Amino acid sequence: MSITSSSPSLRRVVDPILETVAARNPGEPEYMQAVHEVLESIAPVLDERPDYVEAGILERLVEPERQVVFRVPWVDDDNRVQVSRGFRVQFNSALGPYKGGLRFHSSVNLGIVKFLGFEQIFKNALTAQGIGGAKGGSDFDPHGRSDGEVMRFCQSFMDELYRHLGEHTDIPAGDIGVGAREIGYLFGRYRKIMNRHESGMFTGKGVAWGGAEVRTEATGYGTVFFLEQMLERSGRAIEGLNAVVSGSGNVALYAIEKIQQLGGTAITASDSSGYVVDEKGIDLDLLKQVKEVERLRVSDYAERRPGAHFVRAGSVWDVPTDIALPCATQNELDGAAAATLVRQGVTAVAEGANMPCTPEAIEAFRESSVLFAPGKAANAGGVATSALEMSQNASRQRWSFADSEDRLRAIMTSVHDMTYESSERHGARGDYVIGANTASFVKVADAMLAQGVI
Repeated sequence: MSITSSSPSLRRVVDPILETVAARNPGEPEYMQAVHEVLESIAPVLDERPDYVEAGILERLVEPERQVVFRVPWVDDDNRVQVSRGFRVQFNSALGPYKGGLRFHSSVNLGIVKFLGFEQIFKNALTAQGIGGAKGGSDFDPHGRSDGEVMRFCQSFMDELYRHLGEHTDIPAGDIGVGAREIGYLFGRYRKIMNRHESGMFTGKGVAWGGAEVRTEATGYGTVFFLEQMLERSGRAIEGLNAVVSGSGNVALYAIEKIQQLGGTAITASDSSGYVVDEKGIDLDLLKQVKEVERLRVSDYAERRPGAHFVRAGSVWDVPTDIALPCATQNELDGAAAATLVRQGVTAVAEGANMPCTPEAIEAFRESSVLFAPGKAANAGGVATSALEMSQNASRQRWSFADSEDRLRAIMTSVHDMTYESSERHGARGDYVIGANTASFVKVADAMLAQGVI
């Protein structure tokens, strides 16, 4: 069910809001896409709860509480001054302090950060961990930069951003381009400026200095845990199935790892240069060596792995598969790719990245009865484990890898069940898009209603 198929009165409520969002945020298609997807799928809730409309919840929800844009000057290894642009969008704190990652990539702009922050509101709500939604980053690209350049950039970035952060205010983490190295430099600068070791204000830290076990693996593992629950609900299992995975960063690597631990075979990985197909199953140790240690391209994996081949042109979604896991970036899987996957017999798709499927792709999957898990539910494992890291920091505890993984699995099972039950309750059993959006929206809207007009 969507607003389109619901009452005209709901269109009269939502259309002016969408027009206002478009007028206020020109040239930000990803943000508009995210807003449309949520507002178009919460019709059943708006029908039930006119008090949300009367209280202006929708109008407030689509406007960030705070947007910070700043310059980041830094000096490269040739002693030349470079200037990048930094962003932090603190979208909604009704459920708790702002929580969301930082992305360092040349594609980052305010619209990208706003789309990510908006999605984060609902993803965080589904985890039930008491955290609000935010996102940030920079158009600085750490790929190919020396450790010294990355350190100087991160220190300059934090020289401005620190004033907007704190363990009770806003807690960043990593995202694309921000791994353990970057987190270390960012946290170190914050600690120096603030003159206190505020462990809980940054997640994704090294395990030796306040980080949590499984945090690196969490988004990829969590995506597969959600997929496992989704398949189990329909009487199936991952064991014996092939999986096509896009990307080769943290999410993809650990989605591949968990797929193979559960008896499936992940046969692809990709990056901006192309993709590799390895019918015997990706050699994870080799892929980690190539991508995490040597920071090379997936073509180098194919050169070292007998039987694997590298494809420079085309799409990874051309590879026939049982399961598809888009784990790279937004809008990487379009309607044509979805049609190819459906034609070749894909049975389930789980988004490991943020909004990697276009609206046309999602519609193709839903129309073909392919099980589809939207990112705000399926990839909530990363932020859920970040919240667990915050808990450990606050209590000065440390949990084992096995204990942390068990907690992650329990949270992802809860996210799945909450999403499925909300889809049932709102007349769309098994539609995880409607389930995720309605379940999370109600949590946020109730908190906003209770706290007054702020």
